[in-house]
Amino acid sequence: MIKLLVFTLVGIGAQIVDGTLGMAFGVTATTLLVLSGTGAAHASAAVHFAEVATTLASGISHWRFGNVDWKMVLRLGVPGGVGAFLGATVLSRISTEAAEPVTAGILLAIGVFLVVRFSSRPPLELAASEKAAHSTKFLTPLGLFGGFIDASGGGGWGPVTTSTLLTTGRAAPRRVIGTVSASEFIVSASASVGFLLGLGSEFFDNLLIIAGLALGGVLAAPLAAWLVSRVAPAVLGTGVGGVLVLTNVRTLFKTFEIEGAPRTIAYVVIVVVAITLTGYAWQKSRASRATETTADPAAGETGRVSGDVDHASGGTETTQTASRSQGNEDSPESAEVPVR
Repeated sequence: MIKLLVFTLVGIGAQIVDGTLGMAFGVTATTLLVLSGTGAAHASAAVHFAEVATTLASGISHWRFGNVDWKMVLRLGVPGGVGAFLGATVLSRISTEAAEPVTAGILLAIGVFLVVRFSSRPPLELAASEKAAHSTKFLTPLGLFGGFIDASGGGGWGPVTTSTLLTTGRAAPRRVIGTVSASEFIVSASASVGFLLGLGSEFFDNLLIIAGLALGGVLAAPLAAWLVSRVAPAVLGTGVGGVLVLTNVRTLFKTFEIEGAPRTIAYVVIVVVAITLTGYAWQKSRASRATETTADPAAGETGRVSGDVDHASGGTETTQTASRSQGNEDSPESAEVPVR
């Protein structure tokens, strides 16, 4: 019972991170499971199967808050499912460790770009309106690559797809995160089928972990969807970039066996810079919104005052016209009534 509670708490924490930032459920859950004493291989297998339930709950929650573009879900999720199935079957047979540094380096560069872009220029205009939708030619290879990396590398659907879609600037960050979260259900289900075929009965040795992660993820999904619909786009974009930098620096450090003080110092610097820039983006976004809010009522007051003046002027002119008309009827020769 205690283990189930621990795994449930792990699922809650991972789902809040993933549902709010659009990525890192697998990375967060696997890391927390390993810290709790679970083997890395068992943790990875359990996380993929548990994501079938958590991504379904997350997608429904994001849909209820208006964060999902269903056309993009299909055009991104279906190719992602194909890539995930292939990645799961491949992982069951060979290792993809050689490709991890290259992928991590690309994602690290995208993460830095996102942090700089969203913290220096909060995209308020993206929250209000969206540009032309992404084409199928763009989303299909993105989904294939993201799904393959996610299944074969133990995670990566969010970092690959969310970061790429955010850099194009064609949709609001909350819409991107909601759509990616919803499409991840297709990816997780396809990966699970691939792992079942590849691992056989060994896949079910972690039912307690799967149950805990799924329960925690389902419980936390509505909270995460609510947070992404309330937090400013600039904060979301900067936060996504910060998580992307931190997770991929961790991958590079592990690959090149960088440990000790240099690794600790780098983590501290990244966290401090990410928090500082996220706070700066929040303050800048808040100031911009406050400026727009104060400007709109002023315009409304001006319009109302102008309307009242026009109405009063119109009323005066009507009265004067009626008076002149009455004067004309009483005295056809003169419109003016002499003062006696």
